[in-house]
Amino acid sequence: MIFGGVCALLVGCSAPRFHAIMPENGVPRIAAHAFIMADDYALPYSLKMPAEPRAVVVSLHGFNDYRRAFEGFCSAMQKQSIACYAYDQRGFGETTQRGYWPQPGQLQRDLRQIVQLLEKAHPGLPLYVAGESMGGAVILTAFAEPSERTPVAGAILLAPAVWARHTQPWYQRFGLWLAVHTFPGWQPTGESLGIQASDNIEALRAMGRDPLVIKETRIDTIYGLTNLMDQALAAANGWHVPTLALYGKKDEVIPKLPTCMMLQAMLKDDANITVKLYEQGYHMLTRDLQAERVFEDGAAWIKQATRHYSSPEEVHNYCEATAH
Repeated sequence: MIFGGVCALLVGCSAPRFHAIMPENGVPRIAAHAFIMADDYALPYSLKMPAEPRAVVVSLHGFNDYRRAFEGFCSAMQKQSIACYAYDQRGFGETTQRGYWPQPGQLQRDLRQIVQLLEKAHPGLPLYVAGESMGGAVILTAFAEPSERTPVAGAILLAPAVWARHTQPWYQRFGLWLAVHTFPGWQPTGESLGIQASDNIEALRAMGRDPLVIKETRIDTIYGLTNLMDQALAAANGWHVPTLALYGKKDEVIPKLPTCMMLQAMLKDDANITVKLYEQGYHMLTRDLQAERVFEDGAAWIKQATRHYSSPEEVHNYCEATAH
């Protein structure tokens, strides 16, 4: 009884903290080293530009990461005559209010504005989007609603974050709800979870030394990510954008169950979906020891070259085995 009263008191006094809402009075534009959004918020970007680009891809990093996650990916794209942008999403990397979750829908608005900017900057070139983990979830939710014109030529989803609440154990859902409504500023490190995100130990150590990679995460930011994952899994139903979906069978971050739910929802609608399952792949596919294979598959798909991808039957069998 006393515990319940204390919880009620704390819940009534605490709430998640998000970015302040800024008026969108400006015109989005591309500056020398940053995309400037309609609210004048700057999103730093890196660019690998080939001499004669045949396509353009804009890349979105994962949770607590930043644009450097796609350094290898973009270098590989450049060698294949594909211009590659990678930017820091709002609240991450070198952006302001780093470590705080943006207002609902803001990450998606940012992406859509950037796509419009790059369409104008590169007229006539096919434009693709690539997202790893959280970045993949942003792509799924940004273009979930069918429109008269598909805004991008295709999407590459690398282990997209689709671990929705209804696929999580009850105690995890309850623990997050209680924490975000009592101590939203608590910053656990996650080191005790014992999760291996990649088999590239040197890359993981480099991330640990990198000051722009967030190490301690506010609970209300995890709450924002979980909301995004709810929406991302739901967006798989009726997904209409041509897509290359990549997933490592050794992924310890995004479980197989929600990933299979996403893949099966996409494939059953007879959409233009290509899947590649990596036997030795972990979660950070752009940093794994076999990352070059991932880069080759991504470039080949963009260029519509012939590669070996997983068949719908292989995906079905893998997911059926997971279910049992």
